[in-house]
Amino acid sequence: MRDERPAPDAPVTAALLIVGDEILSGRTRDANLQHLAERLGPIGVRLVEARVIPDVEAVIVAAVRELSGRVDYLFTCGGIGPTHDDITADCVAAAFGRSIDIHPEARARLERHYADSEHALNAARLRMARIPDGARLIDNPVSAAPGFVLENVYVMAGVPRIMAAMLDQVVPTLRRGRPLVSVSILSALPEGEAAAGLREIAEAHPNVGIGSYPRWGAGGFALTIVLRGEEPEAVEAAAQATEALIRRLGAASRRLEAADLDAVGG
Repeated sequence: MRDERPAPDAPVTAALLIVGDEILSGRTRDANLQHLAERLGPIGVRLVEARVIPDVEAVIVAAVRELSGRVDYLFTCGGIGPTHDDITADCVAAAFGRSIDIHPEARARLERHYADSEHALNAARLRMARIPDGARLIDNPVSAAPGFVLENVYVMAGVPRIMAAMLDQVVPTLRRGRPLVSVSILSALPEGEAAAGLREIAEAHPNVGIGSYPRWGAGGFALTIVLRGEEPEAVEAAAQATEALIRRLGAASRRLEAADLDAVGG
């Protein structure tokens, strides 16, 4: 059910655990962090931490216990497949002192899926129906094997397409916070020349986060200054002060639209 309660005074926070030796080794490139952040931001849920951790039981259990106690929502990606090193479900169960076994509904979903498949529901694939006691299932419309929710931990697949499909089921159920307002300003001003002025603007606008992101591209050097905050008026005032700083330093500036941001790394 969609949570329509008013935005709370305190921020709604989230963290992500990316589980997998293949990510740490560089064999697989993670795409889930960016997708999660892009989905959470518009509903006012702040992704405050992300970690990439190995397929090691003690590490996963410790991370789940720590982060689930510090944020409103903890998401995990990876480690719920059919192989011996897919141990995330077991580790989440252990973190909360729960037993884990074949979940009847999860098994039924896999049976229906594999009945129409050229592959059999063997013992390895049946591992994907093992769910901690008391957890709620997260639908998987791509390959049937469900994720699950235990306490405030959302356990999802590592395959980006499946993770995204699971997240579609999850996002409407999350408590909403106050979305951050963001303004991105592009200029050719060297970062070192802008640094002192940006510090003064940050001190004058303590409720606005200000970051500067330099890059070299086909068109030469570019500096993107990003201002974020919950209060639109405060963000706009800081943005105008930033534009005035850039003018004083002899450079031109341009506010970026959403379609521009990927191109300039804003």
